[in-house]
Amino acid sequence: MTPPSFRAETGQSSIELVALLPLTLVIGVAIMSLLAARSAAGEAASAAQAGAMALLQDADAAAAAREALPLPARHRAEIHVDGRRITVTVRPATQPPFLASALASTASADAGPEPSP
Repeated sequence: MTPPSFRAETGQSSIELVALLPLTLVIGVAIMSLLAARSAAGEAASAAQAGAMALLQDADAAAAAREALPLPARHRAEIHVDGRRITVTVRPATQPPFLASALASTASADAGPEPSP
């Protein structure tokens, strides 16, 4: 007869699973935040380009840039027009919200020199 073992392995995998769940959650949130930041960068670049094209056509650059943004991103965007240069900053929709400012993307576009009369 063998003596009973004090080291039972019953439930070991359940404990490992419970220990790894928070790590899996953190990694998932990080990946989703980075994807949202990448999307915000593309949105900012498209809006800046649309604003520069509007400047070339003597139209309202800020309105054109805002129209180029997807509807949900419009309230998270800041648009600045300085002469013939437009700068668009888009904060991604991330959770937790404090990451939005850290992951904000800025894109600028220049419409070139002032046209000569």
